[in-house]
Amino acid sequence: MQDYEPDDVDFGLMHALQIEPRASWKALAPILDVDPVTLSRRYQRLRDTGLIWITGYDAGTPGRGVLVEIECAPGKSVATAQAMAEDPMVAGIDFTAGGRDLLLTLMAQDSADTSRFLLHRLGEYPAIRRARTHLITEVLFEAGNWRLRTLSAAQAARVPGPRPPRPRASRTVSPDLKRVIHHELGIDGRAAITAIAERAGVSNQRITDAIATMRRDGSLLLRTDIARTYSEWPVYAWYFMQVPAPLIERLRTSLGRIEEVRLAVLVASEYNLIMAVWLRTLNDVHRFELLLEKLLPGSRVADRSVVMQIGKHLGHILDEQGRATGPVVPMTPPGRA
Repeated sequence: MQDYEPDDVDFGLMHALQIEPRASWKALAPILDVDPVTLSRRYQRLRDTGLIWITGYDAGTPGRGVLVEIECAPGKSVATAQAMAEDPMVAGIDFTAGGRDLLLTLMAQDSADTSRFLLHRLGEYPAIRRARTHLITEVLFEAGNWRLRTLSAAQAARVPGPRPPRPRASRTVSPDLKRVIHHELGIDGRAAITAIAERAGVSNQRITDAIATMRRDGSLLLRTDIARTYSEWPVYAWYFMQVPAPLIERLRTSLGRIEEVRLAVLVASEYNLIMAVWLRTLNDVHRFELLLEKLLPGSRVADRSVVMQIGKHLGHILDEQGRATGPVVPMTPPGRA
C-alpha cells in the first residue's frame, strides 16, 4: 500500500475534496464519472496510504497562534521533536536547515495556555538551547485555499459547497459541543455524523446543525491536505520578513495571486511577516526572495529556512516521505456535550 501511485481519478477526487472536504460520494460521482462506492474505496486507500488527510480545527482568535523557532543540542532535534509531537498544543513541527533546527506551530486554547507553554513546558525539554517566539496577530493567507489543478473549471464549479444551517437550527453552539466536534473532526475531517453524535450524546440532527453553524461563523475550518511529494512544488521554505507597514494592505489582495504561498501571517516580533512557501526547485528559494522584494519595495527578507522534513502537520504525524501514516494528536482535547 505504501507504494501506491495515485492515478488521474485519484487526483480528481483529491481536488474535489480540497473544494469541499465533506462532499458526499453521491454528489461527486457524476462530476468524476465514477460510482459512489468506487469513490469511497479510492478515498479510503488514499487515506490509508497517508496521501491525503482531512482536518477540522478551530482557527480561533488572534493571539492563539504562535510560531516558535527552536535550536537544539547537536543530534537532539529528532528526539526533541518526537517528544513535543505528543503535545496537543503543538499543531506542526518542521525540521529546518538554517538558523533554527525546528519550527513549531502552536495552537492554544487561549493566551493563558500560550503563556504556560512558552514559560514552563518548553523548559521540560533539556535539549533545547534557544527558543524564539512569534505571536501571530493575523493570518493573511493559509494553505487551505490551495488547490490541485486536476479538475476543469466546469467540474470544480459543480462540486457542491457546504450546506447552510437549517432555518430552525440554533444560531449558537455550546462550548462543550464545539469541543467534541473539534476533537472528532481533528482526527478525521470526514468523521460520520452518527459517530460524533454518539460521542457527544446528542442527536444526529443536532450535530449536523452544529457543524453547519460552526462552518458558517468560522469557528470550524475544514482542510484537505495532500502529501507534498505529489504536488508540483516539492521544496518547502520559510521566509522571515520585515515589511514597511504601509505595504501590509497590498499583501491582503496580492498574496492570493502568488501560487507558491502556503501561509502568510503577521507577527509581533523582530519580524512582522512570516511566510511559508512551496517551490519547484531549490534554486527557486533565492528567486522567490527577489520576487518578494520586488513585490514589496522597501521590504527585507531577514532570514530564510528550507524544510528538510515535516514531522507533524495539523496534529497528524508524518513519515519521512511526508505521508500522514502515523497517529493523530488532536489539537482539541476530548469532551462530552
